[in-house]
Amino acid sequence: MTYDRSPSLPSWRRLPVGAEPAPDGGVHFRVWAPRRRGVSVVLEDSGRAIALASEPGGYYSGTVADARCGSTYRFLLDDETALADPASRFQPDGPHGPSMVIDPSGYEWTHTDWQGVPPERRVLYEMHVGTFTSEGSWSAAERELPALAALGITIVELMPVHDFAGRFGWGYDGVDLFAPTRLYGTPDEFRRFVDAAHGLGLGVILDVVYNHVGPDGCTLREYAEAYFSNRYTTDWGEAINFDDALAAPVREFFVANARYWMDEFQLDGLRIDAAQNIYDDSPVHILREITEAARAAAPDRDVYIIAEDEPQQSRLVRPASDGGMGLDALWNDDWHHSAMVVATGRDEAYYTDYAGSAAEFVAAARYGFLYQGQWYAWQGKDRGSPSRDLPPSRFVHYLQNHDQVANSFRGQRLHELTSPRELRALTALLLLGPQTPLLFQGQEFAASTPFLYFADHGPELMRLVRTGRGEFLAQFPSLASAEIRALFTDPGDPETFRRSKLDHGERERHASILALHRDLLTLRREDAVLSVPDAARVEGAVLAPRAFILRLVRGSERLLMVNLGGPVKLTRMPEPLLAPPADMEWSVRWSSEDPAYGGLGLPELTPTMEGWNFPGGCAVLFAPTASTIEPASQERA
Repeated sequence: MTYDRSPSLPSWRRLPVGAEPAPDGGVHFRVWAPRRRGVSVVLEDSGRAIALASEPGGYYSGTVADARCGSTYRFLLDDETALADPASRFQPDGPHGPSMVIDPSGYEWTHTDWQGVPPERRVLYEMHVGTFTSEGSWSAAERELPALAALGITIVELMPVHDFAGRFGWGYDGVDLFAPTRLYGTPDEFRRFVDAAHGLGLGVILDVVYNHVGPDGCTLREYAEAYFSNRYTTDWGEAINFDDALAAPVREFFVANARYWMDEFQLDGLRIDAAQNIYDDSPVHILREITEAARAAAPDRDVYIIAEDEPQQSRLVRPASDGGMGLDALWNDDWHHSAMVVATGRDEAYYTDYAGSAAEFVAAARYGFLYQGQWYAWQGKDRGSPSRDLPPSRFVHYLQNHDQVANSFRGQRLHELTSPRELRALTALLLLGPQTPLLFQGQEFAASTPFLYFADHGPELMRLVRTGRGEFLAQFPSLASAEIRALFTDPGDPETFRRSKLDHGERERHASILALHRDLLTLRREDAVLSVPDAARVEGAVLAPRAFILRLVRGSERLLMVNLGGPVKLTRMPEPLLAPPADMEWSVRWSSEDPAYGGLGLPELTPTMEGWNFPGGCAVLFAPTASTIEPASQERA
């Protein structure tokens, strides 16, 4: 993989910046530092400083003969300040320490014929490596991959791994965007994790933060003030500069980062954090450029690009030919919020504009976003953009993710906030519905461990973090009182981090909920209608305020009946979607009340002349079978 933006860039280099072993020996260094009069490389083992040559456009570069793979170094700026390389591939002592020269070609990939996960098979699993196992390492996470593959997961979505200051954190305060954090292991251990995943049929995508950098350990401004823009602000401070007269090297830096993960770590895609805070008024938006570059870096793999975008801009997933950015999918908070309201009865703060009604779930199954330009009372403005024409695969649905679990009072998971029956029914809707499902780590076995907000900073910054976290959660009136806020966990306490670690022994102890997820994912994968969601026609109808049906048609047909309220007795059925195909009758294919999942079983559900009784808090999948009923000779009086 080569980059040709600069004529002075050696043709063999993989990245436009950073340190790379040269073919003829030594290491070639290159850095953009337009605010500096001179830049030298300081090798840590000898303390020797070697001046780099100045290039046009503010770059400095040169080959250091006695540097090698494994050498640690810093850049000396104007003979005054020695700092880590902004494009460091590894920071063995963290952002405040020296950078290390890494040879990406040193790892021998085993599964070189891996081609990625096709769209119809995508089932996502969000993972925080530091809490996924008690060890919190790549090697320990690799050990658990076979269980995910056996469950039916097909793509692991890693929370950010850009190196950050401190002993623990979520990863969204990353400052060394090319350096996988030393907290989880070495870069080659990360590669081995990805290689092992591919061998099990699992793709791996990475959550990347291109909207801001962390507050501790970032050196970018010391090299170039132009990395940041004063034209915009983000929810976390200064925005990245992607669109002024000096933005070209900044764009190159971030585009190279996207290519880097596809090339040197063989990743299968990216999840772009908070796309609404990535500002760009250029003719070609940076998100389009990043997406195209990531795909070009892995032409033989199915590269999958997702974004989190709070305003729900459908243009992100529209093709460039239609003025879009060409991403594959967007997280759908609308669906999650409706599910939380019906599951918990909680309709405060950003749940205000949702009722958890049957109509909302039918609309989401058919159209994706619920808000596509209507008035949104919580924000006091219109929200969303038209997306009714987009296929289901453009939307990622979830009952839990890192943000939403941590935003509950004690980092509680959904099974602690609702009844077992509603949990099973919602899980069925998630995993059998046409949109792309995402599970959060531990959700599949109803993990008893919470997932809390944790971050490790110095005393003053930690004070600001605690204050900010309390103010954020205070938007929920139920959490705003001084008594409740006094019970919030301390993000900086190592015990908060430790408590969030999964106990994988719960797979066996919570076998029924694990079986529920495994069986549903088997159905999704193997059923002739459910297995190709974009090819199925989705229809739906409301039966009661919280009961509804979805009918999926692809050659054959399936009827998914979901009741998230009380019992429903249908004595009149003027709803055509309830009718089976001609000369067929509906038969139960799967039920959330199966005793194998902790359910109580179901009475006979096929309709009779007396009506159709549907118990509360359950989901049932029907498939058509040949009718055994004699046709009536006349209508009943």
